Amino acid sequence: MAIINNDNNLLSDTAIELLGEKFREFLTLMTYYQCAIMEVETKLNVLNEEFSLQHDRNPIQSIKTRLKSPVSIKKKLESKNLPVSVEMMENELTDIAGIRVICSFPEDVYTIADALLSQDDIELIERKDYIANPKPNGYRSLHLIVQIPIFLEKKKKPMKVEVQLRTIAMDFWASLEHQIKYKKKVNNTQEIATELFECAELSAQLDARMDAVRKKLEQKTK
Repeated sequence: MAIINNDNNLLSDTAIELLGEKFREFLTLMTYYQCAIMEVETKLNVLNEEFSLQHDRNPIQSIKTRLKSPVSIKKKLESKNLPVSVEMMENELTDIAGIRVICSFPEDVYTIADALLSQDDIELIERKDYIANPKPNGYRSLHLIVQIPIFLEKKKKPMKVEVQLRTIAMDFWASLEHQIKYKKKVNNTQEIATELFECAELSAQLDARMDAVRKKLEQKTK
């Protein structure tokens, strides 16, 4: 399983030190999260292929997956004033397994999200629509926490996965904003925040205009 050798360093000394004798349970749980990611990713790829057959284009441009690192998990639990344990990880955190879906247009974001949530083995735990209601800094994305069963040798286990859906423009802005935000010793922070917000607005306008162009072209080809 690739989980052992990925960038999250699940077998690092830090991970073993954090979990101690519970490390084997931790590794097993993280493997389950990896399996849940695989299940959701497969569903998204199937939806993308079906949409391509029906509409002659792919709504999904790319899919990125990630597991939180042991250090990130520890920080998240501590920020919630919770003990660092395998039990707390599973019961209190909903974003250990993450999938980011990059779509072509805003309409595609909702189409894919609705199609995913309509499947009978997917349970919606939480939905946050930062496209309809952007964050104060301009961030836009649709966040879903879903629960999906994974089928093991002798049991079925429900696992939570965070799915973020956004357009290419939204992802471009978010990636650059993240890089800038975590630069150290940044001066004129309010000025930069204003610039970033204005860039987010321009990004949203670009999405709207490109979507309008797409609809015009589709109407002419009918």
